[in-house]
Amino acid sequence: MSEVNEFWATAQPILIHGLLQVAAAIALWVVGTWLINLAVRLLNTALEQQKVEPTILRYIGSFVTVVLKIALVVAILGYFGVETTTFAALIAGVGVAIGAAWGGLLSNFAAGAFLVVLRPFKVGDFVTAGGVTGTVKEIGLFATAINTPDNVLTLVGNNRILSDSVQNFSANAFRRVDLKAQLAMSADHAQAIALLKARLPSIANVLATPAPDVEILDFTASGPLLAVRPYCHTDHYWQVYFDTNRAIRDVLGEAGFPVPETPLAVRNVG
Repeated sequence: MSEVNEFWATAQPILIHGLLQVAAAIALWVVGTWLINLAVRLLNTALEQQKVEPTILRYIGSFVTVVLKIALVVAILGYFGVETTTFAALIAGVGVAIGAAWGGLLSNFAAGAFLVVLRPFKVGDFVTAGGVTGTVKEIGLFATAINTPDNVLTLVGNNRILSDSVQNFSANAFRRVDLKAQLAMSADHAQAIALLKARLPSIANVLATPAPDVEILDFTASGPLLAVRPYCHTDHYWQVYFDTNRAIRDVLGEAGFPVPETPLAVRNVG
């Protein structure tokens, strides 16, 4: 029992000292993280007053947060006597190793900086980038968050976006809705065109300028195929798309146009 008491008497101060160091490290991390978040908020407020775009704001905020948290870890280790120069060298070595193993990560980081500088799109734009179509929610350090029309958040690597073509549907004031209307061979295409041109401007959010286009696009075995093309703002694209489809059906049905039929030739062999 005396040996146990002696061991406990020796170990107790070491254990208490260790627990106090762990508690101090946690406290420093909590306080440091709070100060970092406060600094980032103040930086964002200052940049917002300078009318900096949300795209650049979020990118700078993410970058500053990562850098300050790395500095906080180094500072905590230095406070507890860890040789920070050695630790910094270790980080640099690990960074080189990671960079060699995952060069794509660094290329995504560099591509993110170019996206912010070149600004092919900004937060809130509706785009097709890296093969994904949707609304840009955030341009991060390594990936861009895009919310697709079916409400799925998709992360696309910045390097993939920069190395591929980008379609920005929000860059221009309006876009065209492309639809088709199949007529029967016996139908009066001129009357159909006139009726559709008269109905399209009454659809909500269809622009008067440029005026909707309705013309013969092609000739099929069933009859003339009309191109029906109203124009609208990107935000109203799908509403105009569906309403125009309804208008095509209503206009042709109310006017008594015949239903298109595909001729089928049957040969009796033998």
